Amino acid sequence: MSADEHYFTADPSVPFAREPFSCEVWGRRLDLVSGSGVYSRGRLDIGTAVLFRETTPPAPGRILDLGCGYGVIGLAIAALVPGAQVTGVDVNERALLLARENAAALGLADRFRAVLPDEVPTDAAYDEIWSNPPIRIGKTALHDLLLRWLPRLAPEGRAVMVVGKNLGGDSLQRWLGGQGYPTARVASAKGFRVLESRRG
Repeated sequence: MSADEHYFTADPSVPFAREPFSCEVWGRRLDLVSGSGVYSRGRLDIGTAVLFRETTPPAPGRILDLGCGYGVIGLAIAALVPGAQVTGVDVNERALLLARENAAALGLADRFRAVLPDEVPTDAAYDEIWSNPPIRIGKTALHDLLLRWLPRLAPEGRAVMVVGKNLGGDSLQRWLGGQGYPTARVASAKGFRVLESRRG
């Protein structure tokens, strides 16, 4: 397994080195620390950049950052939406550590928490789910992941995801609709689709 693939393992084996960087999210600068063994170290990946550029921040409410990594999406929401309570989930413990450190450094630890999937209460529900999902875990695992979390949406809730077209963005859109989550393509840029799914 290459170093780039370690981001979806629970305990990356590559040596841990923190790497600070800054990025622009919805017109605001966000200073973060990423690290080795975590997805998109030292930069904002293209897909997430497209997500920010093609959307506006959500309304206040309960937000799930699915596959949060070091926390960029969830922390952007918490920073720009004072009424948001954000939960980030990830299987990568190193990513969760960085996400918690970033939340503390940004003064957002009271409204952003980063946890393992099994640490989320079984009755937790969310107004919105935001995600740059881990497509490379494979189609079956991705479908299982989405079917675990999409049912947590509140009745009027929505999920906003960015997916590479060449990584199955269009087929995922059709699959989500077939699972009872009508999904629209709200933007397409730089080879990525921004999808919005609703409770059917």
